[in-house]
Amino acid sequence: MDRSHGVAVSAQGLGLRGPRGWAFRGVGIDAESGSLIAIEGPSGSGRTSLLLTLTGRMKPTEGRATVGRFSLPKQMTAVRRISALGPVPGVTDLEPALTVAEHLHERALLQRRFDGSLRALLRPRAERAAEARLRIESALSAAGLDASALPKGPRTAVRDLERLEALRLSVALALIGHPRVLGVDDTDLKLSDTERAEAWALLRSIAEAGTTVVAVCSEAPEDVLTVSTAARPDDPDEAADSDEAADSHEGAGSDTATGPDTAPGTDEDEKETADALAEAGRA
Repeated sequence: MDRSHGVAVSAQGLGLRGPRGWAFRGVGIDAESGSLIAIEGPSGSGRTSLLLTLTGRMKPTEGRATVGRFSLPKQMTAVRRISALGPVPGVTDLEPALTVAEHLHERALLQRRFDGSLRALLRPRAERAAEARLRIESALSAAGLDASALPKGPRTAVRDLERLEALRLSVALALIGHPRVLGVDDTDLKLSDTERAEAWALLRSIAEAGTTVVAVCSEAPEDVLTVSTAARPDDPDEAADSDEAADSHEGAGSDTATGPDTAPGTDEDEKETADALAEAGRA
């Protein structure tokens, strides 16, 4: 099993406090590279905030964490560059009117701009197009999405996708950038038992291929590493209803983790975190 591409994730006493109290607190994680990590808890227990923290989009208030060789909160920008977000409501929403092909083409173009050198950008158009097709085909295969089997093939609009198909598309878009950590929110939301099993099988396959996966859910399978965000009785404050933090595009950062970013520890990071925490306190 090749786990060379993913990264280990660890945390000790990790917590994030917003205007209405603790989003999550006392979180501990010890996961090797290529792990499938499930963040389990009821809606409003800080699951999304923890996901965004572990992918460098929100700044923790206390404790520490490491993602690969990078530490949080000091190296949030570096963590964003090696991670990518699949479906996260309010952050990486798909455009309903665009087709599957349009989403994939747009992401491939953005990815080439973000991680390509000047020499790569000046290569012949045919060569660049071939590379983009290869990226897309590889991502679709890893996400288990057969675009040709959709109602209108690749020209199917997002609004016409089933919930599981939309999840697979979001995952494919994230995988185009070859992230070392993949974050997925609401993994089991609005899925039947059969679809839920398919979703977890998908995430297991991605983890087994080497990418570390962090997935939010209401109920985790028994065979995955599980981190609970349920309120702890020794917490001095009741946990905030903080899943709304995902509504903040500024706080969560770009849905393409490999794009240009600010340096770690800058005022921009502080502003992003403040914006995200403000969103966490919204009613």
